[in-house]
Amino acid sequence: MVTVVRILLRRIALLVPLMLGIVLFVFLVMRFSDVDPASAFFQGANPTPEQLHDFREENGLLDPLPVRYVHFVGDLAHGDMGTSALTRAPVVEQVTTALPLTLQLTFLGLGIAVVLALIGGVTAAIHRDRLPDQIIRVVSLTGVAAPGFWLALLMIQYLAVDRGWFPTGGYVNPADSLSGWLKTMALPALALSLPVAAQLTRTVRTSVVEELDKDYVRTAIGSGLPPRVVVGRNVLRNALMNPLTVLGLRVGYLLGGAVVIETIFSLPGMGKLMIDAVQNGDPAVVQGVVLTTAVGFVVVNLAIDILYLLVNPRLREAA
Repeated sequence: MVTVVRILLRRIALLVPLMLGIVLFVFLVMRFSDVDPASAFFQGANPTPEQLHDFREENGLLDPLPVRYVHFVGDLAHGDMGTSALTRAPVVEQVTTALPLTLQLTFLGLGIAVVLALIGGVTAAIHRDRLPDQIIRVVSLTGVAAPGFWLALLMIQYLAVDRGWFPTGGYVNPADSLSGWLKTMALPALALSLPVAAQLTRTVRTSVVEELDKDYVRTAIGSGLPPRVVVGRNVLRNALMNPLTVLGLRVGYLLGGAVVIETIFSLPGMGKLMIDAVQNGDPAVVQGVVLTTAVGFVVVNLAIDILYLLVNPRLREAA
């Protein structure tokens, strides 16, 4: 336990320079964009050059970039992401309002992807080179090649418009109606998760097949242990390392894909917030959404690192 805590603290310490680098990157990208924060703030008001100059001076936009970056980091440390040029509301309020829905969609899609990948990958590995394996491999290849937005449009057409089983869009808060929430989130979560599930299925299959070919598996089965016990207790746990690596990398796809999926299904999450901000020229909101998404990706990958330690004791010994 002490070793795990020490490794965890070391990983968290490494996050500090990483987070500062992410903040610096986003800061520089936004500062070199074509959108002028002062013009965005006065959009539609036809401001005078003096008003634009006064706004830039009051908000530190005329300071050198290093000074502005230090102020920017200081504001972030106090939970200040700036003010929306469109609504005049703090960006952090808009982000905290939209973030829960995006997290719901992301983790619901992640859960579906993991369940489908484990079932499909283990089934394909156990029935290696037989009919179930061939079917699962064809389906997973198709899923890898199919983009999430295309699946979303197909689902809307065939499952929502033609059959009416699901709504075409919108959002129902789970506190108001759990069944309504499930109906509104089912198609977006499926469209988001299926490409990830397809790739994970192939990775799980490969890892499980490699474990099944090892001597300890044959010895355990030869000693009388049921195959399902050997697979559940030993094979699957040892085979999870590569799928966890792929899963950590695909979390970024889930977070990024949520932008498109939320727009298609008219879900008021982070994706729709960013699309609206880009269309309306609201740089502070775009900056807040990008930063929050990047931080979320880093935090999730830290969680994946912790799972590595829990799944494979040899990593703790090596560390």
